[in-house]
Amino acid sequence: MSTLKKLAGQTAVYGLSSILGRLLNYLLVPLFTSAFTTSEYGIVSEFYAYVAFLVVLLTFGLETTYFRFINKSENGEKTFNEIFSLVLIINGIFLVLILLLSQGIANAMLFPQYQNFVMWFGCILAFDATSSLLLAKLRQQNNAKKFALIQLASIGLNILLNLIFILYAKREVDAGNVDGFAGMIYSPAIGIGYIFIANLCSSLLKPLLLYKELSEFKFTLSKEQTKTVLLFAAPLAIAGFAGIVNETIDRPMIKYILLSQGETLDYAMSQVGIYSGNYKLSILITLFIQAFRYAAEPFFFAQEKNVDRAKIYSKIMTWFVIVVTTIFVVISLNLDIFKWFIPNENYWEGLKIVPVLLLANVFLGIYYNQSIWYKLADRPMFGAYIAIGGALVTIVLNIIAVPILGYMGSAWTTLIVYFGMCAASWYLGQKNYPIKYNLRKVLFYIGAAVALVLIGLMIQGNDIKTNLFIGILFTSIFLGVILFLERPFRTLKKR
Repeated sequence: MSTLKKLAGQTAVYGLSSILGRLLNYLLVPLFTSAFTTSEYGIVSEFYAYVAFLVVLLTFGLETTYFRFINKSENGEKTFNEIFSLVLIINGIFLVLILLLSQGIANAMLFPQYQNFVMWFGCILAFDATSSLLLAKLRQQNNAKKFALIQLASIGLNILLNLIFILYAKREVDAGNVDGFAGMIYSPAIGIGYIFIANLCSSLLKPLLLYKELSEFKFTLSKEQTKTVLLFAAPLAIAGFAGIVNETIDRPMIKYILLSQGETLDYAMSQVGIYSGNYKLSILITLFIQAFRYAAEPFFFAQEKNVDRAKIYSKIMTWFVIVVTTIFVVISLNLDIFKWFIPNENYWEGLKIVPVLLLANVFLGIYYNQSIWYKLADRPMFGAYIAIGGALVTIVLNIIAVPILGYMGSAWTTLIVYFGMCAASWYLGQKNYPIKYNLRKVLFYIGAAVALVLIGLMIQGNDIKTNLFIGILFTSIFLGVILFLERPFRTLKKR
């Protein structure tokens, strides 16, 4: 139990920066959706969708590779220097290409007026990718507090700048007050670009705060080690890229499919904006998953030699499912509360996708939890196969479903794909690196959560008070079941 408490403690610390920090960051969504039209927010969402793709390529699976190799290495600093040298080379080449091809990229996105946005994002990506391995070093050293402080400082700066640019300066300029400080720092011609400028500044802050780790770095490359590292990392990068296809390809696909049907660019971007805005309501599961992964990945590798590792992995899975299904139930049955996260009513037509995407993220989290098997077994290609299969299905189903169901088709596609990846990973894992999970409990909690949400949504109507009562009642039932099954009543009685 002490090992589980250790993981829970580290997840809590990482959660301070990931869940709390990102949650604060996502609280900017009400600001963005109220300050900009659905079409403008669609443009922002599309840019960030491409960012997600490129971050995976620019880190090239080297974070996980670092955790794997550092546990086998007798010279940890040399291992870090060699892997970080590869990251610098990859990102240096990328940044040069982006700066040279920025206008062509903007033209291909149908936004020729936004060349500067492309260049800013190139810099954001390079800063974030290089910082990620430095932050991974802190995670490997169990320096969770410094990790959290750096992440929170970066997020805090991003929030502060957005509040200055959009909440203060934009409103002042829109009201006609252009002669003061607001007029000096805000130009309507840049508009949504201030979101990206704030992000650029916050991304630059990370390497500045990681100066100590940077100063200790020595550029080191050896042909043999580089080959070994890249052979292990390449499948992880492929899996990561394919995974991001599953997570974000729907935004640009909605845009281009609607354009192919004769819709205007403004309408297409508006639909992307509505979809993306409501997608944000699934962030609580996503943020918990991210915080968990920060702590769990090095933890799982560290437990590899523990004779009780299978029991530990199984127990972690059960409690992970309990947490994510609880979040799924709470949000899905209380949308009348959570919809105020997006105060602009023009976005509310998309609330119907939220329960579907929440359930999809439940299966995504389980998949990430399971994925440790192919990393521990040194068979990362299995992760690549699963992710590539998921990416292909994502593309095909979006092509089929979006013309019929619009962005709702993308939501159902996401659920189908994540469930399929979860099932495939479990099946292959049992064949190659069996971990005996408590399937009865896992399936029971998922089934109970889905049943309660379906029944609750069918009962709920237009009366907000009735909906809130049903939401609270059904959530309480689910929590009561968890307490009944997990609390050691029998042990207490024996005492």
